[in-house]
Amino acid sequence: MLPASEDPQTRTALAAHQAGALRWLGGGVIAMVLGVLLAVGAVAMAENSGRRVPGVGLVVLVLVFLGVAAIVAGIGALVRTVRWRRALATVTWRAGTLRTAGPAIIAFEPYDVLDDEPVHLRLLSTAIWRTRAVQGLDGALVMAAPVGGGHWVLTADGLGTIVGARSVRRRS
Repeated sequence: MLPASEDPQTRTALAAHQAGALRWLGGGVIAMVLGVLLAVGAVAMAENSGRRVPGVGLVVLVLVFLGVAAIVAGIGALVRTVRWRRALATVTWRAGTLRTAGPAIIAFEPYDVLDDEPVHLRLLSTAIWRTRAVQGLDGALVMAAPVGGGHWVLTADGLGTIVGARSVRRRS
């Protein structure tokens, strides 16, 4: 069997994930640059006219904090994409049924295991659109692959992306 990373849909999904990460990173950099430019402009205007511009300090702080948050999110997503790409080069997709038990709680029932025990997972994403997309797959055929450290990635036909999840232990 071919590794999961050789599947054209997997490559497309990983490229889309990476593009999203770069958008977050780029947006964060742009917000930081705008914050710095606004701060420099406000200081220059205050020096030349002697008047302070009301509210500029707050806008600068918001831009800088949002920029830092977006940069951190972008870097985290890029690291995750690289880790997933490496892991998917060594494993194959496993077909199974997805069961949802809540907004972020899912169970993957693989077809290739004789065991009756499904793999219980919690989604890593907090994006509402991604969570709803996974909830819409309840009872559907999905492809999943372990990517190490108790983490899994899932995809399905028509999903257009890969979704990360981590295994959770069932309470007795």
